[in-house]
Amino acid sequence: MSGTAPAMHVLANGVRLVVLPKPEAQTCQVSIFIRCGSGHERRSRNGIGHVIEHMAFKGTATRDARRINLDAERLGAEVNAHTDKDHTAFHMRGLAAHAPLLLRMLADIVLGATFPAGEFEQERDVLLHEFTEDADDPMSTAFKLFDRAAWGLHPLAQPVIGTRANIERFSRDDLVDHVAQHYTGANLVVAVAGPTDADTLLRDTEAAFGAMATGAPNLLQPPAWGGGVRTRSMAGSSQTHLVLGFPVPPMQADDPTASLAAALLGEGMSSPLMDQLRERRGLVYYAACSADLVDSGGQFVIEASTGPEQLDDCLDALAGLVTAQASAIAPIDLERAKNQMRVRRLRGLEKTGRRLEEAALDALLLGRLRDRAEALARIDALDADALRTLFGRMAASTAALAATGRVPRATSDNARRRLAAQGLAV
Repeated sequence: MSGTAPAMHVLANGVRLVVLPKPEAQTCQVSIFIRCGSGHERRSRNGIGHVIEHMAFKGTATRDARRINLDAERLGAEVNAHTDKDHTAFHMRGLAAHAPLLLRMLADIVLGATFPAGEFEQERDVLLHEFTEDADDPMSTAFKLFDRAAWGLHPLAQPVIGTRANIERFSRDDLVDHVAQHYTGANLVVAVAGPTDADTLLRDTEAAFGAMATGAPNLLQPPAWGGGVRTRSMAGSSQTHLVLGFPVPPMQADDPTASLAAALLGEGMSSPLMDQLRERRGLVYYAACSADLVDSGGQFVIEASTGPEQLDDCLDALAGLVTAQASAIAPIDLERAKNQMRVRRLRGLEKTGRRLEEAALDALLLGRLRDRAEALARIDALDADALRTLFGRMAASTAALAATGRVPRATSDNARRRLAAQGLAV
């Protein structure tokens, strides 16, 4: 392994090492990604991955929680972790010279976490506080309802944070069993960015992870799209929070059309979403659009917050914007969206953490590293017909809509009528 281009090497047990050379940098980032998220959890274990993310730092066979933190911080290293629907990741960022040491420390956390019972009971209270804060957030609640409307009982519809009952019930044995089942070589990527020597990193990775059981890939069945309207009134909110969405191809499709469509519809103040809803009509202060692509599932998502007295007008406008793009794409909007995506992707290449995550997920979900120049060329090659076709398919699918906060009576039936009147299937 040599040169300056991103490279991937696969160990005999399936563990992949991804190296992003950055010879100009003085720091490095070392991350471990596991193909294990809330989408891989059965209902009785929903939220266990998020608990494991917290508890992994509470002790290993050789270090307690304070020593784990001190070992990193005495080097000036930053430590972080996150759990998502299709993966969990652990990160350390520090001096380039410390890359081998950071890798060994992360390996100790991922492979050797002991989940001490005393620490677990204390951390359970922290997790319950986090759950309550999330449950009190109307937009977070809207996204959870939206996922249920879109994907029903499929595991990808489960919230990463889990349920209160599960958090209260999980035992240390549950955590140990889940890790043993899912944290295997076939589901793990070691990703390193910095001015590091790839051959040395390969030897270090082999030493740390070479004895790991291979296991089987954690595969997800694609969810069937449902759609429909879900609402929840929440005391203390003066606004109505909306999440509207449609099915699009998953990450494995490696198709940039949905991402370009999201940029075209809702990126920037001059986009149709912000220009029509905020600048011209004053229906929202905040609105956004994204293509959320994960392992085996994809959602085209529009989110907005409006006053309950403006809800009808906002629903009409949102539905009308989608159907309008299915009829015609303004050339200036297509130009704007392509340039915005180009700048965003090029900026992403300059952000070590984001670039490293993209490469690691490429390795996990696609089995290869995508060429970034080729990806930009594919975006440039998309034309108005491709976008019109996608918006047409979305309009013809069954829309999923969630509304939370201050929700007027009969919002569900009213929303169905208004979306249908604008040409959306509900």
